[in-house]
Amino acid sequence: MKIAISGASGLIGSALGRSLTEDGHEVVHLVRRPARTLAEARWDPAAGTVDTGPLAGADAVVHLAGVPIGPARWTRARKAAIRGSRVRGTRTLAQALARMDPPPARLVCGSAVGYYGDTGGRPAGEDAPQGTGFLADLVRDWEAAAAPAAEAGVSVAYSRTGVVLSASGGLLGAVLPLFRLGLGGRLGSGRQYMSWISLDDEVAALRFLLERPGLTGPVNLCAPEPVTNAAYTEAIARALHRPAVLAVPGFAMRAALGGFADEAALVDQRAVPDRLTAAGFEFRHPDIGTALADLI
Repeated sequence: MKIAISGASGLIGSALGRSLTEDGHEVVHLVRRPARTLAEARWDPAAGTVDTGPLAGADAVVHLAGVPIGPARWTRARKAAIRGSRVRGTRTLAQALARMDPPPARLVCGSAVGYYGDTGGRPAGEDAPQGTGFLADLVRDWEAAAAPAAEAGVSVAYSRTGVVLSASGGLLGAVLPLFRLGLGGRLGSGRQYMSWISLDDEVAALRFLLERPGLTGPVNLCAPEPVTNAAYTEAIARALHRPAVLAVPGFAMRAALGGFADEAALVDQRAVPDRLTAAGFEFRHPDIGTALADLI
């Protein structure tokens, strides 16, 4: 297969690109600078342009680009950057694919479980309603921006991803040094659920979607067993054989990170992968203990 990837230098994109290349697939990286090789295609989301020449003959596109959600205080400027990079970027790419003749048959568009907002500890499958807040509205508009591709006949899936765990980056990679020093601890009360997925399973799930164009619409990419923040903290401490008795008070997180704390760190979010498991996907790391034993 020939597959184009935006956000190919990020944690997920780079792992996906390596996995596909190792299995003999042709990978084209969407880059914002001038292309240096035949394996690159230049695009400029802000200007609304995509060089679709290198994408000719592509079977699929995986769209993962976007300004990181955090951890950072959500100033007005940062929220605008987060929103623009996802909504404008997705619309730019979808419109470009729609103009191709023929367009790629498949688009897997990155998305997030932030769509569900605070679920109050209740499991949220793909049929759960939209939540409230900046992230929920962002995901709604982010996914809607892919409409031009779907209207042109491209099979579109939205990979609503949870927290991706990797020892080399992301949330886990950032906190591991603290936990190794015995300075790790729960966030707030620790009772809030976290929807997570190992990087290996994230890559496998994206490839699973690439191979199943009939699976369209939202698909939750998260492990079948969400955990509370307290359980997650204890599992890291166990894997490292270090204590984790500290806690970061919720008020301190809100003072430092504002809206990010409420919608991303302290939110009670329990998304479950109903459609993925129903389609036959098998997780390598279905529970947090198995995942951390492999990762750490």
